[in-house]
Amino acid sequence: MDDKIKKAVADGAAFWSGVTAPNAAADEMAAGLEAVLKGFEALRGTMEFEDEPSSFETALQATKDQPQ
Repeated sequence: MDDKIKKAVADGAAFWSGVTAPNAAADEMAAGLEAVLKGFEALRGTMEFEDEPSSFETALQATKDQPQ
């Protein structure tokens, strides 16, 4: 596991909840987070927003106006 990720998890746990790392739960979470980050990095540059409607309000109106 990347020590940078492990340290970030430990620092976050200490800051937000006062839990001192390392502990088993923090190590397990950090290991899972590492896989998620690698997955997002693999998708970088491949994802795009859909064509119009690009705003939530426009999409909501388009859905509302459709006949049922």
